Amino acid sequence: MLADITIENLGVIPTASAEFSSGLTVLTGETGAGKTMVVTGLRLLSGGRADASRVRSGARQAVVEGRFVTETAPCDIVERATGIVSNAGGCADENGEFLAVRSVSANGRSKAHLGGRSVPAATLSEFSGELLTIHGQNDQLRLLSPERQLDALDRFLPTLSGLRKTYGEKYTTWKELSRDLKQRVSSRRELAQEVDRLQFAINEIDAVDPTPGEDVELLAQIRRLQDVDTLREQAATALAAIDGAGALNESMGGAAGFDEEQHSASDQLGQAESALSGSEDPKLREVSGLLSEITSLLGEVSAELGGFLADLPADPQALDEMLTRQQQLKLLTRKYAGDINGVLDWRRKAQIRLESIDISSEAINKLKEQVRKAEAGMMRAARKLSSARAEAAKALSATVTEELQGLAMQKARFVVSLTTVEPGPAGIDAVEFQLAANALAQPRPLASSASGGELSRVMLALEVILAAGTTGTTLVFDEVDAGVGGRAAVEIGRRLARLANDNQVIVVTHLPQVAAYADTHLHVAKDVGEGAVTSGVENLSHDRRIEELSRMLAGLDDTETGRAHATELLERAQRECEDIRMERSGERLAVSA
Repeated sequence: MLADITIENLGVIPTASAEFSSGLTVLTGETGAGKTMVVTGLRLLSGGRADASRVRSGARQAVVEGRFVTETAPCDIVERATGIVSNAGGCADENGEFLAVRSVSANGRSKAHLGGRSVPAATLSEFSGELLTIHGQNDQLRLLSPERQLDALDRFLPTLSGLRKTYGEKYTTWKELSRDLKQRVSSRRELAQEVDRLQFAINEIDAVDPTPGEDVELLAQIRRLQDVDTLREQAATALAAIDGAGALNESMGGAAGFDEEQHSASDQLGQAESALSGSEDPKLREVSGLLSEITSLLGEVSAELGGFLADLPADPQALDEMLTRQQQLKLLTRKYAGDINGVLDWRRKAQIRLESIDISSEAINKLKEQVRKAEAGMMRAARKLSSARAEAAKALSATVTEELQGLAMQKARFVVSLTTVEPGPAGIDAVEFQLAANALAQPRPLASSASGGELSRVMLALEVILAAGTTGTTLVFDEVDAGVGGRAAVEIGRRLARLANDNQVIVVTHLPQVAAYADTHLHVAKDVGEGAVTSGVENLSHDRRIEELSRMLAGLDDTETGRAHATELLERAQRECEDIRMERSGERLAVSA
């Protein structure tokens, strides 16, 4: 449910806020007062297109802020809405409510925030779509599209959604298999060439047979070989200084050539340690311990240097072999990836792709059989869905016809026409809503047979019927009663009041007959000043409602006759609302019993 909305610098509204309660809320006001800006704000909160021309003249940006309460919504809707906010990194506030904000700058850039986090407008649309549905005159036009009509039919019968989902899965499988078969047959030559290229590349890599990280390791070895004499001299000099030249000459067969009279660091450290180890002085014994640790560490260094010298290659041909190997690896890295690890990863993917390409006659025949079976399964699901839709079409036709007769279209007949078409994502059915002026008239498409007022009543009838099973959502109607008056207006008010028993309903209207049924009456007033036009929103008291209804009836807000008429209209409508609530409560008790 939408708890409240705050609007800043949108159209003629400099700043305004409105609190919405459950039940039926109406917004009324003179033409041009800014009622449409409230709906525009709601559309912005629903992720609608941001239009810089809507920003109030002279303002830097327009901001719309809405607070949503989910405690009255069904569990599945709450779960989906909460999941959308969580996935965006947002969260509910301390009251468990969600704050949605949309700003539009004067240069056309827009920003959206949800649950305290910046989000794309599409995320705002996804969240609001779970809790808020807006119906306006543009939405009436969208109702004329076959896709929207099919969606409306599928909403009417709950079991249709499951059948449509099952069909959709089978259609997707069939489509993918058909696409694969078509590609294999039509692109047989290209696929064969791709197989040759992949196989050549895999054979080339396998011929070199690289190992992971080999190029990096080989480069280090080549650099070491290129500097082997310098490295040997550096390591040997260090080892001689530690262990003595005699030991080094002996380990290298006398080839080291170092001065054997040179004193080794190990001997000198040993002498120093020996001189201090027998001392009775604590400080000298502490220094002796440090010398012992240094001697041990020096032994480890000596072993490392000895191992390094032992591993240095002595074969003069080893460098040439490594350079040749390096060229082989570079050939692969130039063609397939930046390093050998990348080359091996490329080979793995190429092997997977190669195994997936099978253009043999056996493979194509097998794929044809899979396509045939998938198509048969899809068509079974399509016929089952179509059969259920045919039953739903009859029921929806009768239900909407009955509803229209209650909306002062006593002779009208609503027909849901189904025709069979080629399989598509939504099935094998094309839906067309038709309207006949009376029982004998030939039904014609809504687009060519319904006036604006009739189209408004058809859409309202559909919404009343389709929303019968929903609770806890917010439905917004923007002047859907345009072109309607008299008894039809009263019936529209009754139906909106009935719809508001289980949902929050917000209506922008010019009809006093509709406004009289409201639980909450908001008035949008315009103030024309010397330099600017401003609008504000007022929650009307009972007396102010009488004044506003008088104005709406015939501009008689300042006459006793107008006030008397408005009072009678309001009291009668509110009595009917109470009867509707009592009736609905009785229905709930009967269901729970």
